[in-house]
Amino acid sequence: MTALPHPGPHPGPAAPSGPLDSTAQLMTRITAQLSAQLGRLTLGGTRRRPRPATPHRPPTLVAVAHGSRDPEALRTVTALVDRVRALRPDLPVRLGHVELNDPLLADTLAGLRGEAVLVPLLLGRGYHIKRDLPDAVAAAPHLSVRMAAPLGPHPLLAEALHTRLTEAGWPSGRPSDGLSDGLSGAGVVLAAAGSRDRDSAADTARTAALLSARLGGVPVLPGYASAAAPTVAEAVRALTDMGRGRRIAVASYFAAPGRFATQCADAAPGIASGPLGDHPAVARLVVHRYEQALASAPMSHPAVTVGV
Repeated sequence: MTALPHPGPHPGPAAPSGPLDSTAQLMTRITAQLSAQLGRLTLGGTRRRPRPATPHRPPTLVAVAHGSRDPEALRTVTALVDRVRALRPDLPVRLGHVELNDPLLADTLAGLRGEAVLVPLLLGRGYHIKRDLPDAVAAAPHLSVRMAAPLGPHPLLAEALHTRLTEAGWPSGRPSDGLSDGLSGAGVVLAAAGSRDRDSAADTARTAALLSARLGGVPVLPGYASAAAPTVAEAVRALTDMGRGRRIAVASYFAAPGRFATQCADAAPGIASGPLGDHPAVARLVVHRYEQALASAPMSHPAVTVGV
């Protein structure tokens, strides 16, 4: 009888799965990391640059001009706006007019979305600042708007006025150059449009004081084209009565050429400067008023006017 073979040792329990699970997890992590690295490569094998985050679009700067039938006015204001764009190429900049020229402010606002800052290319407070511009904003409820202060008064305007006077023939230099001694019989009329608003007159008087200081103390008297006194001719006579009739100049306190600017220049007994136009100091002031408005008031509707 054939003996049955002796049974071998009983197989033990299955090998523990821990090491196999750890290996599988490791392979999964390696695969995920490799996929992530490959995802950063283009088909040519070069590394993809991560997409930059979309920057926040700054509020549109809307330069608000008065408007004029003089064709030079639109060209002058457009040149100023172009200079502002050159100073801040990151900003969307648009132009709108209160009246007489296209684009009108209402049309400019209708074509915008989001946020905007209105920067009036106006030289003081008055009806346009207090009524016309807020009314235009109220008619654009789809926008969030801030309204900056008018350009004047500000020392940058005195700088621009001084330059324009020098271009017209006023002695160049600053008071520190000793020129004030040679201007003892001189005076300047600051020729402005005029308004019945007392704040407008106060702003013009403040600019006259700033210009006088820049000219080394030469007297500067406001004179107006309409709606306010004195006229330019009356201011000339007042300077003459003060003993300042030897050299009287008219400084054109207008943003651009127009009927009032021409009328005031015609009343000058001597030199008359050109309008402020696209002077670099005016462009810097436009940007300053925009930044001042952003820093001073939250976006709201109706418009918030930032103080001078």
